[in-house]
Amino acid sequence: MSTKRVLTGVTTTGIPHLGNYVGAIRPAIRASRSDDTESFLFLADYHGIIKCHDPALIHESTQAVAATWLACGLDPERTTFYRQSDIPEILELNWILTCITAKGLMNRAHAYKAAVQDNLDKGQEDQDHQIEMGLYSYPILMTADILMFNAHDVPVGRDQIQHVEMARDIAGRFNHRFEELFTLPEAKIDDQVETLVGLDGRKMSKSYGNTIPLWENDKKTQKSVNKIITNLKEPGEAKFPGESPLFEIYQAFASAEESAAFTQMLAEGLAWGEAKKMLAAKINQELAEPRERYQELTARPDRIEEILQAGAAKARREARPLLDKVRAAVGIRALT
Repeated sequence: MSTKRVLTGVTTTGIPHLGNYVGAIRPAIRASRSDDTESFLFLADYHGIIKCHDPALIHESTQAVAATWLACGLDPERTTFYRQSDIPEILELNWILTCITAKGLMNRAHAYKAAVQDNLDKGQEDQDHQIEMGLYSYPILMTADILMFNAHDVPVGRDQIQHVEMARDIAGRFNHRFEELFTLPEAKIDDQVETLVGLDGRKMSKSYGNTIPLWENDKKTQKSVNKIITNLKEPGEAKFPGESPLFEIYQAFASAEESAAFTQMLAEGLAWGEAKKMLAAKINQELAEPRERYQELTARPDRIEEILQAGAAKARREARPLLDKVRAAVGIRALT
């Protein structure tokens, strides 16, 4: 059976919430268990410092994100799990790729164009006002992340498709100019992956302030769930999907049969308060064991570090031989 390499990066700029769990963590861990998949998962701390200039947050988030994935069932024996900054080969490849990347390609990057437009909208004479090279060159570092391990598939949100297409462009340019060393990656959009709604019905996001924390205890989870918006219908009145985010969030933690029964109960007049108790119970039931593992892991940061270092050693065994070939291809090699 042929295997495909799947690579996923997680930026270390915050503490994961329930939306991250449903939309990214849970499906990625399930996919990593497939026998035909070779999974690479990394903590993108160099990407994190592009926008986050708080060292304490980067450090705290790195530990929290690593502990989250491990607590939720990531198997470091099956998955190459590493911290980006522990793989110096990525940064060396990043520079080599920078030297062959067309500036015009970077000019077309969505994030850069949006920053320029924001400056123009504000009447700035310098369209590049306060735009740093980290933001501008971000797609090249992402390309190095992908090409370093010759990933076949890169699961991304739709806003990241352009970056994977850029990685294909840069890989193709290198292969044509020097030597065919890189696989052309494919962006993978899974339309079945759920985007969890938040307390107010919009996408659950820290920027909206509508998240449900992942690692709080049962009582605090209930308090968060109690904030989900509902209408003023009284107990006994029929309630229907679309009237509250409760329906969609419940579906993310229940079987089809349980979701149908929950919808029927609400249609028959179940009180919003009782429905919220049922939802909190479903969330707490699924997360009970992961929460216990998370607490154990965060109490032992040395254990997390040990796992990351083992993952880095595994990753570097893949990265070093390829980088040596890249260096030789561009002329950086021993004289004898």
